[in-house]
Amino acid sequence: MVSPLLAKARPTGREIVDVSPERAGWTHVGFRAVRLKAGETETLATGTRELCLVVLTGTVDVSVDGQTFANLGTRQSVFEETSPAAVYVPAGRQVQVRAVRDAELGLCTAPGGDTPREVRLIDPATMRRSVRGQGSNTRYVCDILPHDDPTAAHLLVVEVLTPAGHSSSYPPHKHDIEAPPTETQLEETYYHRLNPPQGFAFQRVYTDDRSLDEACAVEDHDVVMVPRGYHPVVAPHGYDLYYLNVMAGPNRFWVFKNDPVHEWMLKR
Repeated sequence: MVSPLLAKARPTGREIVDVSPERAGWTHVGFRAVRLKAGETETLATGTRELCLVVLTGTVDVSVDGQTFANLGTRQSVFEETSPAAVYVPAGRQVQVRAVRDAELGLCTAPGGDTPREVRLIDPATMRRSVRGQGSNTRYVCDILPHDDPTAAHLLVVEVLTPAGHSSSYPPHKHDIEAPPTETQLEETYYHRLNPPQGFAFQRVYTDDRSLDEACAVEDHDVVMVPRGYHPVVAPHGYDLYYLNVMAGPNRFWVFKNDPVHEWMLKR
């Protein structure tokens, strides 16, 4: 039986996966991934929501209410050590994307808020890159739209590359209670990619009282929804794991709590 937290990808066609707030049963995060062949277009209206459009692979032209950003994206694979191109679009805008060459897009959304905001091209050169963890817990992070960037109302977007045989989002941590400065409430999606693509990874989502305890075997392009609880990930031997995280909550601030029974490993 497929976990209710797992959105399986469509192997062919334009729409790879679509997780709306209604499908997830929550309030804030929306995520879609689409494939565009060279020359194809994708048109959308942001409505009451804000959008961070991430060019995962390929090259596209993005037009927002007639303002065009041309030739965005240089990656052929999400596993390249290169930051992605991205565009932030506030609520109430019309967007058209045209693929210059075959492309894969991540469309990350959240409520747009009440404060007027501007369209912004997020330069890959400005994205903060870092290394987290040590040993077989090492992973490589690119902050696309972090919480200390005031561009967005609610959205936080980050991508992580976890080498084969490593764990990630580990020690297990959670952010499901709005109690700053110790923890904040953020819904989250994980959009998984595997290299080579026939691989799989594992993600567990669980709470302290185990009222939620789901283990998901994820394949290439699948999405895991994290409404609450701890959510570690493991990449098996032989398969590198990439994921794009989208987070959003009532306030745009990321503070997490580690599972106390596993926190000992941080003190070694």
